[in-house]
Amino acid sequence: GAIEPYAGPLRWASAAVLLVMAAAGAAAAYRRHRAGPDAASPDDGRADRVTPAGAFVTFAGITVINPMTVVYFAALVIGSGAELARGVEAVAFVAAAFAASASWQLLLAGGGALLGRFVTGPRGRLVTAFVSSAVIVVLAVRMVVMDGG
Repeated sequence: GAIEPYAGPLRWASAAVLLVMAAAGAAAAYRRHRAGPDAASPDDGRADRVTPAGAFVTFAGITVINPMTVVYFAALVIGSGAELARGVEAVAFVAAAFAASASWQLLLAGGGALLGRFVTGPRGRLVTAFVSSAVIVVLAVRMVVMDGG
């Protein structure tokens, strides 16, 4: 309630920051693309050095530190604590959660490997940068529209 009077101006300021981020990202991607493949970039060759195991560990780490994952599993365990108190159910729950998480991580790492060649090429980087800038613009516009004007 204390910040309610400032919600409108804060939305507009946030939208402006998002628009600047989108423009800066698109402009930087365009400059990198125009410079050509011979120009040095901060991530030269980095994508080629990522191993499947490294990708899996990275995605698993991101999942583990994601606050929503922690809250979700904590709520599940607390909400069904009586049922999970018995040994077999607790083991089955942990095994199922691990299998689901591992399969999701494998899907992400596998999909990343399949799309990696396209996305890390010059045209792929330009397209993904423009798409991400467009998504940021949509978020900025949505934020302002939610304000009612």
